[in-house]
Amino acid sequence: MNAGIIGVGKYVPEQIVTNFDLEKKIDTSDEWIRTRTGIEERRIAADHENTSDLAYLAAQDAINNAGISADEIGLILVATVTPDQAFPSVACQLQEKLGAVNAAAMDVAAACAGFIYALSTAKQFIESKAYKYVLVVGAEKLSKITDWSDRNTAVLFGDGACAAVLGEVSEGRGILAFELGADGTGGKHLFLDEADHIAMNGREVFKFAVRQMGESAISVLEKAGLTKQDVDFLIPHQANIRIMEASRERLELPEEKLSKRIHKYGNTSSASIGIALKDELDDGKIKDDDILVLVGFGGGLTWGAVVIKWGK
Repeated sequence: MNAGIIGVGKYVPEQIVTNFDLEKKIDTSDEWIRTRTGIEERRIAADHENTSDLAYLAAQDAINNAGISADEIGLILVATVTPDQAFPSVACQLQEKLGAVNAAAMDVAAACAGFIYALSTAKQFIESKAYKYVLVVGAEKLSKITDWSDRNTAVLFGDGACAAVLGEVSEGRGILAFELGADGTGGKHLFLDEADHIAMNGREVFKFAVRQMGESAISVLEKAGLTKQDVDFLIPHQANIRIMEASRERLELPEEKLSKRIHKYGNTSSASIGIALKDELDDGKIKDDDILVLVGFGGGLTWGAVVIKWGK
C-alpha cells in the first residue's frame, strides 16, 4: 500500500501588507526587502481570526478537493507553533469545527518543517492501515508573535494555512521516501523570546538552511532510488529566495522547476510548502506522475524532505 496526497487546500487572510506599508512603520525599504528575501507582500490575519480559523478554511478546501466527508477522517495532524492557546490543541479545535467525530487529533511542533513532519507521520498511519484518511494541516498566525518594531524579522513573516488529505494511492505513486532531522544545539538561533516574539540570528539560520535544504533534498532522492535528473518540480519552504535558489542549484534544476511563491505570502512557516503546492497545482504546473521534492527547515532546529510521485 502506498500513501499519497488525494486532496489539497489553502487559506490566506484577505489583508495584504506590502513592503511599502512597512516602509511607513520601520526603517526599511521595498528594495532592501525584495533583494534580500524575495518578499513583496504578505497576508495578515484579522484580530478575530485565530490559527484554528485559518486551519478550518484550508481543511474544508482539502476535504472538498479529496471528495470525502469529514467523518471519514481517522486522524488530524496540525503543524503549528502559533496555537490559539496552550491547550486544547488546534487539531482538537479543528476536529470540532469540521465535525470530524471519528478522528483522533494532535498538534505537531516542528516550526517551518512541521508540514513535512506531519506528512511523514501520516504516511505511517495510512500504510499500516491504522487509518484510511489522515488530514494534515499547516497553519500559522505568525503576526501575533512578530515584533513589528524589529526591522530584521518584521519584514519576513505572514499568516496562512494549508491542508492535505492523505489516503491510499495507486502502485508507484504517493510519498516514495522521507527524511526528518533535528539539531537542538541550534535552537538558540531561532526561538520565541521572553516577550513572546520571534528572535532570530539571521546569519546562522541562513548558513544552516542553505546547507541543510540541499543535503536533505539529495538524501531523500537517494532513499527513493532516484537522482537529481528525475526531479520535475522542487517546492521548498518559502523563507528566503536566496535559500530557495541555493537548493535549486544543488539539484541542478532550471528556474521553471522551482516553486516561488514567497513574493506573495512571505514566510508562513508550516503553511508555506502546502500553500505553494496548492498554487502550483491550480496553475497547472504539476501533472500526474511528476516527481516532486518538498523540503523545509525551521526552528528547533528542524528539517525534513519528502519525495512524491504525484497522482492518485
